[in-house]
Amino acid sequence: MDWTWYLFGFEGRINRAKYWLAGVVILSLMMAFVMLVYSALMINFVAHAMGTPHGKGEVSFGFNLDDIFSVIDPAAWRALSFAKLPMVLVKATGMVLFLWIFLATAIKRLHDRDRSGWWMVPFFAVPSLYDHYSDLLPGSYFALVAGAIMLVLMIWGIVELYFLRGTKWTNRFGANPLGKEQMRARSARARLRATTAWAQESEIEMVPHAASPPPAMRVKPEA
Repeated sequence: MDWTWYLFGFEGRINRAKYWLAGVVILSLMMAFVMLVYSALMINFVAHAMGTPHGKGEVSFGFNLDDIFSVIDPAAWRALSFAKLPMVLVKATGMVLFLWIFLATAIKRLHDRDRSGWWMVPFFAVPSLYDHYSDLLPGSYFALVAGAIMLVLMIWGIVELYFLRGTKWTNRFGANPLGKEQMRARSARARLRATTAWAQESEIEMVPHAASPPPAMRVKPEA
Protein backbone atom coordinates (compact mmCIF):
# COMPACT_ATOMS: atom_id res chain seq x y z
CA MET A 1 0.00 0.00 0.00
CA ASP A 2 1.20 3.50 -0.85
CA TRP A 3 1.23 5.08 2.62
CA THR A 4 1.98 8.57 1.32
CA TRP A 5 -1.14 8.55 -0.83
CA TYR A 6 -3.14 6.74 1.84
CA LEU A 7 -2.43 9.26 4.62
CA PHE A 8 -1.88 12.50 2.70
CA GLY A 9 -3.50 12.20 -0.75
CA PHE A 10 -6.97 13.47 -1.58
CA GLU A 11 -7.63 11.51 -4.78
CA GLY A 12 -9.18 8.06 -5.12
CA ARG A 13 -11.16 5.84 -2.75
CA ILE A 14 -10.61 3.83 0.43
CA ASN A 15 -12.98 1.37 2.06
CA ARG A 16 -14.30 1.28 5.62
CA ALA A 17 -11.48 -0.91 6.96
CA LYS A 18 -8.77 1.47 5.76
CA TYR A 19 -10.66 4.42 7.18
CA TRP A 20 -10.83 2.73 10.60
CA LEU A 21 -7.09 1.97 10.27
CA ALA A 22 -6.44 5.68 9.67
CA GLY A 23 -8.01 6.35 13.07
CA VAL A 24 -5.52 3.96 14.66
CA VAL A 25 -2.65 5.71 12.87
CA ILE A 26 -3.83 9.12 14.10
CA LEU A 27 -4.15 7.79 17.65
CA SER A 28 -0.60 6.40 17.51
CA LEU A 29 0.76 9.74 16.27
CA MET A 30 -1.13 11.51 19.04
CA MET A 31 0.62 9.32 21.61
CA ALA A 32 3.99 10.27 20.09
CA PHE A 33 3.14 13.96 20.28
CA VAL A 34 1.95 13.54 23.86
CA MET A 35 5.47 12.45 24.69
CA LEU A 36 6.77 15.66 23.11
CA VAL A 37 4.28 17.71 25.12
CA TYR A 38 5.29 15.81 28.24
CA SER A 39 8.92 16.72 27.57
CA ALA A 40 7.90 20.37 27.20
CA LEU A 41 6.03 20.14 30.49
CA MET A 42 9.12 18.80 32.19
CA ILE A 43 11.07 21.80 30.89
CA ASN A 44 8.31 24.01 32.23
CA PHE A 45 8.53 22.28 35.60
CA VAL A 46 12.23 23.05 35.77
CA ALA A 47 11.46 26.67 34.91
CA HIS A 48 8.91 26.81 37.72
CA ALA A 49 11.41 25.36 40.13
CA MET A 50 13.86 28.11 39.17
CA GLY A 51 11.43 30.84 40.10
CA THR A 52 8.90 31.24 37.31
CA PRO A 53 5.50 32.17 38.86
CA HIS A 54 3.30 29.12 39.26
CA GLY A 55 0.49 28.71 36.79
CA LYS A 56 2.12 30.24 33.73
CA GLY A 57 2.80 27.94 30.85
CA GLU A 58 0.45 25.22 31.96
CA VAL A 59 -0.93 23.11 29.13
CA SER A 60 -3.09 20.02 28.93
CA PHE A 61 -2.29 16.73 27.22
CA GLY A 62 -5.44 16.76 25.11
CA PHE A 63 -5.50 17.48 21.38
CA ASN A 64 -8.47 19.35 19.97
CA LEU A 65 -9.30 22.07 17.47
CA ASP A 66 -8.85 24.76 20.13
CA ASP A 67 -5.10 24.31 19.67
CA ILE A 68 -5.42 25.36 16.02
CA PHE A 69 -7.78 28.22 16.86
CA SER A 70 -5.28 29.44 19.47
CA VAL A 71 -2.71 29.84 16.70
CA ILE A 72 -4.95 31.80 14.31
CA ASP A 73 -6.92 33.74 16.94
CA PRO A 74 -5.23 37.11 17.79
CA ALA A 75 -6.99 37.22 21.16
CA ALA A 76 -5.44 33.88 22.09
CA TRP A 77 -1.98 35.15 21.16
CA ARG A 78 -2.38 38.25 23.34
CA ALA A 79 -3.29 36.09 26.33
CA LEU A 80 -0.42 33.66 25.69
CA SER A 81 2.57 33.69 28.01
CA PHE A 82 6.07 33.23 26.61
CA ALA A 83 6.59 30.05 28.64
CA LYS A 84 3.49 28.46 27.10
CA LEU A 85 4.40 29.30 23.50
CA PRO A 86 6.67 26.26 22.74
CA MET A 87 4.07 23.79 23.97
CA VAL A 88 1.26 25.47 22.07
CA LEU A 89 3.34 25.35 18.89
CA VAL A 90 4.06 21.64 19.42
CA LYS A 91 0.37 20.89 19.95
CA ALA A 92 -0.71 23.08 17.02
CA THR A 93 1.81 21.34 14.73
CA GLY A 94 0.50 17.97 15.82
CA MET A 95 -3.09 19.07 15.27
CA VAL A 96 -2.32 20.26 11.73
CA LEU A 97 -0.77 16.87 10.95
CA PHE A 98 -3.69 14.96 12.47
CA LEU A 99 -6.22 17.20 10.70
CA TRP A 100 -4.50 16.69 7.34
CA ILE A 101 -4.56 12.90 7.71
CA PHE A 102 -8.16 12.97 8.91
CA LEU A 103 -9.31 15.12 5.98
CA ALA A 104 -7.33 13.14 3.39
CA THR A 105 -8.71 9.79 4.52
CA ALA A 106 -12.22 11.11 5.16
CA ILE A 107 -12.44 12.65 1.68
CA LYS A 108 -11.27 9.42 0.05
CA ARG A 109 -13.87 7.57 2.14
CA LEU A 110 -16.57 9.99 0.91
CA HIS A 111 -15.36 9.28 -2.62
CA ASP A 112 -15.98 5.60 -1.90
CA ARG A 113 -19.56 6.59 -1.08
CA ASP A 114 -19.68 8.51 -4.41
CA ARG A 115 -19.84 11.81 -2.53
CA SER A 116 -17.75 14.93 -3.04
CA GLY A 117 -15.18 15.93 -0.45
CA TRP A 118 -17.19 19.13 0.08
CA TRP A 119 -19.50 17.06 2.28
CA MET A 120 -16.85 17.54 4.96
CA VAL A 121 -18.11 21.11 5.32
CA PRO A 122 -21.52 20.16 6.81
CA PHE A 123 -20.22 16.97 8.42
CA PHE A 124 -17.14 18.43 10.10
CA ALA A 125 -16.34 22.12 9.54
CA VAL A 126 -19.71 23.63 10.43
CA PRO A 127 -20.19 21.64 13.70
CA SER A 128 -16.59 22.42 14.73
CA LEU A 129 -17.01 26.15 14.13
CA TYR A 130 -20.33 26.10 15.97
CA ASP A 131 -18.75 24.33 18.95
CA HIS A 132 -15.91 26.85 19.16
CA TYR A 133 -18.02 29.99 18.73
CA SER A 134 -21.29 28.87 20.33
CA ASP A 135 -20.74 31.29 23.24
CA LEU A 136 -21.08 34.21 20.83
CA LEU A 137 -24.50 33.11 19.55
CA PRO A 138 -27.79 34.22 21.10
CA GLY A 139 -29.20 31.82 23.65
CA SER A 140 -32.56 30.18 24.30
CA TYR A 141 -34.53 28.68 21.43
CA PHE A 142 -32.07 29.58 18.65
CA ALA A 143 -29.16 27.86 20.42
CA LEU A 144 -31.27 24.75 21.05
CA VAL A 145 -32.30 24.42 17.40
CA ALA A 146 -28.77 25.12 16.13
CA GLY A 147 -27.29 22.57 18.53
CA ALA A 148 -29.79 19.92 17.40
CA ILE A 149 -28.92 20.57 13.73
CA MET A 150 -25.20 20.27 14.47
CA LEU A 151 -25.79 16.97 16.28
CA VAL A 152 -27.75 15.55 13.34
CA LEU A 153 -25.00 16.58 10.91
CA MET A 154 -22.30 14.97 13.04
CA ILE A 155 -24.22 11.69 13.42
CA TRP A 156 -24.94 11.63 9.69
CA GLY A 157 -21.26 12.16 8.94
CA ILE A 158 -20.17 9.41 11.33
CA VAL A 159 -22.60 6.92 9.77
CA GLU A 160 -21.47 7.82 6.25
CA LEU A 161 -17.76 7.57 7.00
CA TYR A 162 -17.58 4.63 9.38
CA PHE A 163 -20.48 2.30 8.67
CA LEU A 164 -21.91 2.50 5.13
CA ARG A 165 -20.30 0.48 2.35
CA GLY A 166 -19.01 2.13 -0.79
CA THR A 167 -20.31 1.74 -4.32
CA LYS A 168 -19.55 -1.65 -5.84
CA TRP A 169 -18.96 -0.22 -9.29
CA THR A 170 -16.48 2.29 -10.69
CA ASN A 171 -17.80 5.71 -9.76
CA ARG A 172 -16.60 9.20 -10.73
CA PHE A 173 -13.73 8.98 -8.21
CA GLY A 174 -12.25 5.63 -9.17
CA ALA A 175 -12.59 1.87 -9.06
CA ASN A 176 -13.94 -0.20 -6.19
CA PRO A 177 -11.04 -0.46 -3.67
CA LEU A 178 -12.17 -3.96 -2.72
CA GLY A 179 -11.51 -5.18 -6.25
CA LYS A 180 -15.01 -6.68 -6.64
CA GLU A 181 -15.76 -4.65 -9.71
CA GLN A 182 -19.25 -4.06 -11.02
CA MET A 183 -19.22 -1.53 -13.82
CA ARG A 184 -22.67 -0.10 -13.15
CA ALA A 185 -25.75 -0.65 -11.04
CA ARG A 186 -28.01 -3.29 -12.55
CA SER A 187 -31.50 -2.36 -13.68
CA ALA A 188 -34.60 -3.74 -11.99
CA ARG A 189 -35.19 -6.10 -14.96
CA ALA A 190 -31.62 -7.40 -14.81
CA ARG A 191 -31.88 -8.01 -11.05
CA LEU A 192 -35.20 -9.83 -11.60
CA ARG A 193 -33.68 -12.08 -14.28
CA ALA A 194 -30.71 -12.83 -12.02
CA THR A 195 -32.87 -13.84 -9.07
CA THR A 196 -35.68 -15.68 -10.90
CA ALA A 197 -35.44 -19.36 -11.79
CA TRP A 198 -35.39 -20.07 -15.55
CA ALA A 199 -38.60 -21.45 -16.91
CA GLN A 200 -38.03 -23.35 -20.17
CA GLU A 201 -41.59 -23.03 -21.38
CA SER A 202 -41.44 -19.22 -20.99
CA GLU A 203 -38.69 -18.87 -23.59
CA ILE A 204 -39.54 -21.67 -26.06
CA GLU A 205 -42.47 -21.69 -28.44
CA MET A 206 -43.86 -24.23 -30.87
CA VAL A 207 -43.67 -23.17 -34.54
CA PRO A 208 -45.90 -25.24 -36.84
CA HIS A 209 -44.61 -26.17 -40.31
CA ALA A 210 -46.70 -25.98 -43.43
CA ALA A 211 -45.53 -29.43 -44.56
CA SER A 212 -45.80 -32.82 -42.95
CA PRO A 213 -42.88 -32.75 -40.42
CA PRO A 214 -43.90 -32.21 -36.77
CA PRO A 215 -43.84 -28.73 -35.25
CA ALA A 216 -40.36 -27.45 -34.46
CA MET A 217 -39.20 -25.73 -31.31
CA ARG A 218 -37.29 -22.44 -31.26
CA VAL A 219 -36.31 -19.79 -28.70
CA LYS A 220 -38.74 -16.89 -28.54
CA PRO A 221 -37.28 -13.80 -30.22
CA GLU A 222 -37.87 -11.63 -27.18
CA ALA A 223 -36.30 -14.13 -24.72
